[in-house]
Amino acid sequence: SAETESQGSKARVYGEMLHVDIPFPIPEPDGCKSGIQCPIQKGHSYSYLNKLPVKSEYPSIKLIVKWELVDDQDQMLFCWKIPVQITS
Repeated sequence: SAETESQGSKARVYGEMLHVDIPFPIPEPDGCKSGIQCPIQKGHSYSYLNKLPVKSEYPSIKLIVKWELVDDQDQMLFCWKIPVQITS
């Protein structure tokens, strides 16, 4: 459940390679358009749904995807890391 109040939310996605975070563009970074009912209210639970498109020009690689959702103040609402393997 949310620990903060916020009018909006924004996703930031990175590919973590060799301890470097490379920003990954996603088509819809607005959390309020991805299932979260805004404004976000403290103590409420929310469901978030988004997609990470894998383009054909991406190399075959193993990496960690780091997905963050931040509030209006750039404070972390949540963050998770997912091990990913891209294959051609």
